[in-house]
Amino acid sequence: MDPVYLRLRKRARQIVLTYPNPRFYKDFKQAANQSGTLFNSAPLIAELREFVAENVDDNFGHGMAHADKVSLDAGTLMIIEGHRSGYPENRILRRVLVAQCAGLLHDIKRKQKNHAVEGADYAREVLQSYRLSTDEIEDICQAILNHEAFKETIKIDTPEGLLVSDCLYDADKFRWGPDNFTDTLWDMVAFFNPSVADFVIRYPGGMQRLEEIKATFRSHTGKKYGPQMIDFGIIIGQELMTVILTEFNHMLE
Repeated sequence: MDPVYLRLRKRARQIVLTYPNPRFYKDFKQAANQSGTLFNSAPLIAELREFVAENVDDNFGHGMAHADKVSLDAGTLMIIEGHRSGYPENRILRRVLVAQCAGLLHDIKRKQKNHAVEGADYAREVLQSYRLSTDEIEDICQAILNHEAFKETIKIDTPEGLLVSDCLYDADKFRWGPDNFTDTLWDMVAFFNPSVADFVIRYPGGMQRLEEIKATFRSHTGKKYGPQMIDFGIIIGQELMTVILTEFNHMLE
């Protein structure tokens, strides 16, 4: 990565550290810990994660680290929403694993033009050899199909399948908050290597997308907590823009 962007990333991460963790992680600490325990102990997840680590396209900020974070938050959301829906505990735990599988696989074909469609088709093939039912595999694949923002979604006929889809989408869009400025943005910059001037020209458009994503959260919990994460991202992005225009303005001439 260009040394200028290394310096900008450092400044962005310093800005992020001045803000508290989003309320989601405070209010649902127990659910997040439970999701993490399942993620780190379930043989199904360990096996699938190893496969994904060997096959995911690690670029655009959507590699293994991104897949892990999305999986963990999708599992957390499933615990919260499962309790809200009155699911029995053993059913919730199983659905957490399904949501985490969707999180691991959702960007497996990130480099493809229609990566959600390609990823869902690929996931359907891959998951045949895993300890998942036909219905669980279909729920995962439909969730992958529906995880892109600002795209038309397919209709999901079962409440359980819809919940997996909503949890995956919201967990993925949580990354548009502070994570965008600690990691995702810089991974994208490292891949495309734009000039600083081009980066600044494109920056307002990226900030506008952050504003637009706030209204797209789907689960009950995502709608309540997602916008705050995005607001943190917007504030951080605005502060970083000020840094660019003051500390790095000589590079824009």
